[in-house]
Amino acid sequence: MSYTTRTTRTVRTFYSDGRGPPKVETKTYTYGDDSGGSSINGGVNFGGGGGRFQIRFGGPREDGGDQPSYSVPAFSQRPQVVGRPTRKEKKDPFSGVINQSYDSIKKKCLEEGCLFEDPEFEAEDSSIFFSRAPPRPFEWKRPHEICDNPVFISDGASRFDVQQGELGDCWLLAAVASLTVNQRLFAKVVPPDQTFQDGYCGMFRFHFWRQGEWVEVVVDDRLPTYYGQLTFMHSLDKNEFWSALLEKAYAKLEGSYESLKGGSTCEAMVDFTGGVSEFFDLRKAPPNMFSIMLKASQRGSLMGCSIDADPNQLEAHLANGLVMGHAYSITSVLLMDIETPSMSGKIPMVRIRNPWGNEAEWKGRWSDQSREWSLIPDSQKAEMGLTFDDDGEFWMSFDDFSKNFEKLEICNLGPDSLEEDELDGKKRWEGHTENGEWIPRVNAGGCRNYLDTFWTNPQYRVTLTDPDDDDDDDLCTMLVGVLQKDRRKKRKEGLDMLTIGYVIYKIPEGTGEGPLPLDFFKYNASCAKSNNFINMREVCTRHKLSPGQYCIIPSTFEPHHAGNYLLRLYTERKSHTQEMDEETGIIEDQGPHPSLRVIGVYNVVNRRVYNAREIPPPTEEEQEQEQALKSSFRRVAGDDLEIDAYELKDILNAVFTREFSFDGFSLETCRSMVAMHDGDLSGKLGFDEFKVLWADLRRWKGVFKEYDRDKSGKLSSYELRSALHASGFRLSNRTFSALVMRYSSKDGQIEFGDFILCAIRMKTMLASFKNIDVENSGHAAFDLDGFIQTVMYS
Repeated sequence: MSYTTRTTRTVRTFYSDGRGPPKVETKTYTYGDDSGGSSINGGVNFGGGGGRFQIRFGGPREDGGDQPSYSVPAFSQRPQVVGRPTRKEKKDPFSGVINQSYDSIKKKCLEEGCLFEDPEFEAEDSSIFFSRAPPRPFEWKRPHEICDNPVFISDGASRFDVQQGELGDCWLLAAVASLTVNQRLFAKVVPPDQTFQDGYCGMFRFHFWRQGEWVEVVVDDRLPTYYGQLTFMHSLDKNEFWSALLEKAYAKLEGSYESLKGGSTCEAMVDFTGGVSEFFDLRKAPPNMFSIMLKASQRGSLMGCSIDADPNQLEAHLANGLVMGHAYSITSVLLMDIETPSMSGKIPMVRIRNPWGNEAEWKGRWSDQSREWSLIPDSQKAEMGLTFDDDGEFWMSFDDFSKNFEKLEICNLGPDSLEEDELDGKKRWEGHTENGEWIPRVNAGGCRNYLDTFWTNPQYRVTLTDPDDDDDDDLCTMLVGVLQKDRRKKRKEGLDMLTIGYVIYKIPEGTGEGPLPLDFFKYNASCAKSNNFINMREVCTRHKLSPGQYCIIPSTFEPHHAGNYLLRLYTERKSHTQEMDEETGIIEDQGPHPSLRVIGVYNVVNRRVYNAREIPPPTEEEQEQEQALKSSFRRVAGDDLEIDAYELKDILNAVFTREFSFDGFSLETCRSMVAMHDGDLSGKLGFDEFKVLWADLRRWKGVFKEYDRDKSGKLSSYELRSALHASGFRLSNRTFSALVMRYSSKDGQIEFGDFILCAIRMKTMLASFKNIDVENSGHAAFDLDGFIQTVMYS
């Protein structure tokens, strides 16, 4: 679309985000230029989280009117607390990106006769660099402004289409080159039905696997150029643009082009396939390394390799032609037939490509034009597609490969990566995923070095039932991957990768369903773990384990670090995985003597009451306290022998402020004490009810003293679960998280008064629920008044 005259038009767009009066945005558009080209501005605007987003387009309408807008519901996530709004959507750095509808935008562009301009990734310097100004002035141009006959894909996509530009993202290019080897996977990421001809509207779409799901990312086709040449990734063919647009879409997903600087090849491989990545140190490679690579190649896995960087030089060139600190892609692994008059056999070979696509290639055995190729029949050379061009691709024997490269990355394709008709006798992994979060004060416990908090990390039970078909030792292969979410995109906020890893423990037979307690980890060693804790997006390790039940604990290295993660498990045979959790409830069993009550919590190790405690006979001091309380109660209560919250506050604080260093129970806490026993809403507490309250307080203060090991008068939030367990409560992971957020301070401390208030309200709510759930079904039906009374009067 072009204009032969230069026309300027001002468009005023009215829009509303649902949170106030309509807003107006004014923008000036220029159509056409002196050469007959066009410059068309417009785009898509998204309202704030939870509202609606507006799509607005530049370009004149046929009727000359202002641009219309239409809205679509914005993306929302399920709240963490049922029925309450969540702020997660507003914080989601991907919310705008994943809510752009390709079909809707394209339809509107074609109706309005305009080219798409992406407001989620503007053609401006901030989309290239977030930490500094560009080193030179970049000019954003569409492909038809760069060449006369642009095409999306020319004669099929191949690994030779990928040429590196000025950006330090060779890791991404290596992954893209590997992706082109599998055309079905390539078509999933890069839909081939896109063109610069019919239906062209200046917009292209790509699909990436993002943290557990496939998302569509749309971009306009304005690309950074310098003196009319593409600045970053590009194809060898000057009029082919799929690789440049793919890089732009990936940069948009991660926030900017600069966000792509430095990374792991497997990181991009995972985003292109949804697979699980493995990392191998070839200096410590397992004896069956080539077999692992060959199987991976046969499964369609993507692979990359590298040599550790020289700390004194960026991408140092070695005499053998290889480059240090540079990412290569592995495009083939095979056993090659070799025939000579004196011998015949198979030699393990690896084909590798340098994303630079130039003469920087391996110069040793089996390099281009080396004499070893004379030993290979011409028919096999043709079958291998062997060429000796300066294209960055070369062959190495596995022996030379393992001696000269130091790092190997394998991206194993997941169950949904291969379609049934693609299997062709291949096996595919059985997979399972779990989304989780490390929350400071709740379950961000750090690694095993921090034993007191380590056990609070999320725990997952994995049941391996059947060994691998071809395993002589009756062992099960399991790949475990822990992927931290959103960190690359948040670089502009100053966040970097967390140091993460995981540990695996064998679970004894007969263990219950809840999380393993602290004592378990004190006396049991792990049976497997990640190779190390490292600040990469994903850590993954292959394990061989006997059938049985295992506990996997993903964690950061140090405690108190917040982060979201995705746990992924791949096994050759079917397995079962679930988060280790327990049902919220309370246990009160009668002890061996009617005058003694046993309070405890179910032990997940031996299915018995864990830390069972009998309330011992009162000490001499407690007997004196009880007599003083009774006297105070009778004196204050009067003839009706009942007290209210104000009177209860005076009675209790006269005793407890002598024993604990705190300001005393608040009026709010005392109201909750009364409400715990006040079913008729009288606001009063009788003497018999007071005696029951005193027994509870006596038990809870004993537990508090036991877990207040430093005698500070406060508990750590990481100790709250153990303290409540010892008080007879069982807590689901979600309920425990809510209690910590409600009753702990910002530094994770819980004072005595808050601990008592937490225990009171837990007991009140559980009793109210149990009285309505008479069939013990785990469900209770409330009418609105009953629900409000239960929640508010507690």
